[in-house]
Amino acid sequence: MAERLRDDVGELLRQTATDVVLPLFRRLDDADIFEKAPGDLVTVADRRAEERISEALRKLLPGSVVVGEEAVAENPGLLRHLGGGGAVWLVDPVDGTGNFAAGRAPFALMVALLTDGELTGAWVLDPIAGVLADARLNAGTRLDGQPVRAVDAAVTSGRMRGTAMTRSLPPAVRTRVEAGGERLGELLSGQHCAGREYLDLLTGDHRFVLFWRTLPWDHAPGVLLVREAGGVARHLDGAEYHPADDRPGLLVAADAATWSTARAALLA
Repeated sequence: MAERLRDDVGELLRQTATDVVLPLFRRLDDADIFEKAPGDLVTVADRRAEERISEALRKLLPGSVVVGEEAVAENPGLLRHLGGGGAVWLVDPVDGTGNFAAGRAPFALMVALLTDGELTGAWVLDPIAGVLADARLNAGTRLDGQPVRAVDAAVTSGRMRGTAMTRSLPPAVRTRVEAGGERLGELLSGQHCAGREYLDLLTGDHRFVLFWRTLPWDHAPGVLLVREAGGVARHLDGAEYHPADDRPGLLVAADAATWSTARAALLA
């Protein structure tokens, strides 16, 4: 992935946020919010942003395929491209739609690029905070243009801060996770926006995040950001994350030692 493309996609997300998403924030009518499935919302902002982003990405990389969250809702067969060859974009036009629809932050715009099935590019923009993170395979992660590492000092168990999406966990797993979180230190319940959770790992606000749902547009961008910053993203059996693998359970951490410590405590 060329460095120019890295900058172009970041600018595309900023412009889409400015022109499409933010003008609708706290200005949605009931007719602008829809339910794709029980509890799964989409707004006119999601749809308009995905259309704009998708069109621009195809122009930036001719011959590429776009797999957008809203397009998949209409045509699930698009997911087959995640395990194939060529250039494939993953787009989450408004991550944290529930927050956005309720008129609260955080929410994010997210894009990932797969090249022959491998994650090679990632972008996450929090437009309210004005923070943009991007990553290129083997070229590191940047936060607002500056190189960043996900970890800079060891933290022992008992003093570790992390997040678990407890609302989506099966009851038996939730009980174990909550008990384990007390042993680790401080366990947050999540912000209902995966993009923001990944950004907070980069800034050191927390050291690990446990997700249950693994929809590819929610995680592919953030996973590459964390990996290129020195962190790890693995399924609960230790297998490395890939967007085409949608089985539940994903633990992301600032480094391998933190992952092992969190895994042992949360799922003992």
